Amino acid sequence: MRFLFIAIFTIIFQVAISQNQFVPIDIPYKTALETAKKESKPLFVMLYADWCPHCNLMKSEVLSDSAVKDFLNKNFVCTYKNIEKEEGIALKNKFKTKSLPTFLFLDSNENLIYALKGEMKKADFLNELQYSLNPKMQLPYLEKEFMADPSNSDKFFTYLNTLKKGKDRTELSPATHIYLNTQSDKQLISELNWRVIANGVTDIKSREFQFVLQHQKEFAAVASQNRIDKKIENIVNELLRPLVDNLDTINYYKQREVAKSIRLQKTDSLVFKYDLTLAERTEKWDFYKKVTLEDTQKLVWNDASFLKEIGNTYFKHINDTESLKKAIFWVNHSLELNDSYDGNLLEAKLYNKIKDKKKALEYAKNAKAIAKEMGWDSKEIDILLTELNKK
Repeated sequence: MRFLFIAIFTIIFQVAISQNQFVPIDIPYKTALETAKKESKPLFVMLYADWCPHCNLMKSEVLSDSAVKDFLNKNFVCTYKNIEKEEGIALKNKFKTKSLPTFLFLDSNENLIYALKGEMKKADFLNELQYSLNPKMQLPYLEKEFMADPSNSDKFFTYLNTLKKGKDRTELSPATHIYLNTQSDKQLISELNWRVIANGVTDIKSREFQFVLQHQKEFAAVASQNRIDKKIENIVNELLRPLVDNLDTINYYKQREVAKSIRLQKTDSLVFKYDLTLAERTEKWDFYKKVTLEDTQKLVWNDASFLKEIGNTYFKHINDTESLKKAIFWVNHSLELNDSYDGNLLEAKLYNKIKDKKKALEYAKNAKAIAKEMGWDSKEIDILLTELNKK
């Protein structure tokens, strides 16, 4: 009897827990489409990854809720796809998914009628589910309304704001340029059209972005210089970051020239930092050295922390004496900007690497003094001092 009671209790407990848990239903995509057509329902697809914290939060706090589950099961045919598995990979590529989680709403002919991305509160998610069922709030209707009158800013923004709920900025670009092509150069300089450019323009070579670069003062008057600067920075980040993240060196070297065509120090500095990140991740130390020798003093001369980062990379990966002397010069300037323990320690290591014992001892003693004054652990500098005093 005791074991029977335990077994019954365990089953009841597991049922109670399962009612408040979300278990992804991985119906084959083709089967889900056929069922949606048969039942005259839209198809709801969640794209997720097990390592994605936003996906896991949506599962545990939103999709596990009984009201959400009931609404989904009543109004949609649902399937949940891991983007690291076969069907998930295919759907991710088919719908150009870059953010997780992504929620796709499809008709039985695979037309995208609505899309969402990212974390949401339960109430917001339920509202969006209801919007997705309203034909006049769906993407095909909004696109048709916009295309019938592409100069109408209200229709454009309605379409754009719905589109960006589930799509990344690069996918807002086609509609944005259709609208902006109806605007003269003079009309572009307005607060409304600035918002259009800021939200939807991603092509550095586009007429609209080039116009912003040439008329920054005029746009700053209707927006602000800070917003202009942020847009310029964002467009470079959006161009280069994915290529660096994916270690796509071939396309990176092509697109960095596009970014550098902006010809502003702030964008050159961004390109410089992406250059170094890519060189480090791909271990292209000759490229790293070439870029730093050309542009360190021009682009990051007043950034003490970054100068030390470069110096540390030289210490680890660069071996020719002349280049190391240049790194010593940069780190020395970082100490002029901000005298620090780690800067003096690095300078000592660099001098030691080029076999200048006298200078290495000088900076090692400086580092030791700073550590003593601040009450810091001096083990690393003590080891270096012992090594230097043996020579």
